Amino acid sequence: MPVSIRLSRFGRKDLPFYRVVVVDSRKKRDGEFLETIGTYDGLKTKLVTFKPERFDAWVKLGAQPSDTAKKLYLLFKK
Repeated sequence: MPVSIRLSRFGRKDLPFYRVVVVDSRKKRDGEFLETIGTYDGLKTKLVTFKPERFDAWVKLGAQPSDTAKKLYLLFKK
């Protein structure tokens, strides 16, 4: 099963809120996911939260982070 780390959109119309999720790469953007490892609020505070140990564990297991998820993780690590 190819696994990826990507953003899943939540929130309401015109006020998006994203969760960083581990998901089977064949699933829909907002479909079923394996684990939530972070959040991102891009509008108001640009707040990024992560569980860095879980992100690293999934990457070691072979999960491919999307470009956006990778950028957010690096932003969180600063």
